[in-house]
Amino acid sequence: MNINATLFFQMAVFFIGAWVTMKFIWPPLIKALEERQKKIADGLAAAERGTRSLDDAQKKIAQLEASARSSGQLRAAEAEKQAAAIIEQARKDAESERARILAQAKSDAEQEMARAKNALRDQVAALAIAGAEQILKKEVNQQVHADLLGQLKARL
Repeated sequence: MNINATLFFQMAVFFIGAWVTMKFIWPPLIKALEERQKKIADGLAAAERGTRSLDDAQKKIAQLEASARSSGQLRAAEAEKQAAAIIEQARKDAESERARILAQAKSDAEQEMARAKNALRDQVAALAIAGAEQILKKEVNQQVHADLLGQLKARL
């Protein structure tokens, strides 16, 4: 076969493969990544709400402490100890909740990325086999097809 015709045919197959990838593979992948980003942003917003809740609890504690001091129900030292203990517990709770939410978001993001990569590898391998099959103009049997897919996945 002529070298120019071979190069032309390979370019055509490459551009068709690139077009199929851009048309059918990238949009779902981008959509999944955007959804994941939204979930992470929601998790961060929940952590921020937790921080605000902590601030509100501290204000309420200060008000309760002030009312307890003014009414004489608690001695000042006991009120400060209780307030400090409540504030510390609220801080610990807020920090642990924030850390849990961030860890969960990171874990989910890593899992989603791994899933997307595996799905992309499978699709690219299938496209490569389909392209090779078209180029060769013959049908590859099922076992050979499965072996080739496995080899391509390993390389990718």
